[in-house]
Amino acid sequence: MDLDALQEHLRRLEEEMFKASVRKDAGAMSSMLAEEFREFGASGRTFTRAEILAELAGESEREISLRDFKIAGLADGVVLATYRAVRRAVGMETVETLRSSLWVMRDERWQMVFHQGTRAFEEGGDVE
Repeated sequence: MDLDALQEHLRRLEEEMFKASVRKDAGAMSSMLAEEFREFGASGRTFTRAEILAELAGESEREISLRDFKIAGLADGVVLATYRAVRRAVGMETVETLRSSLWVMRDERWQMVFHQGTRAFEEGGDVE
């Protein structure tokens, strides 16, 4: 798979994970998340695969979109994806986060082994 096709494929996988029907489907999510999956959430919480599946099952409806999606090959069958996500939900503030995902090729399919979200602030904002 060439780099452009791989980037599009991983973007589609990330966007698939934004869909409520997929997020609440433990089987669908489990197939995309490696057994050793870890997440450092934008909330500051950390999650294992089991913990994120439980969290997503009870999640309220939200719309998530992404932009500025890029990938970088780190090793054969290992890719870092980075992007900016925008989350909108009824009655909640719109939140932008910087996202990174580490994908590995296993059994002829891509699985996410690590994900991190960091709250994004406007360019030139205060550094804390």
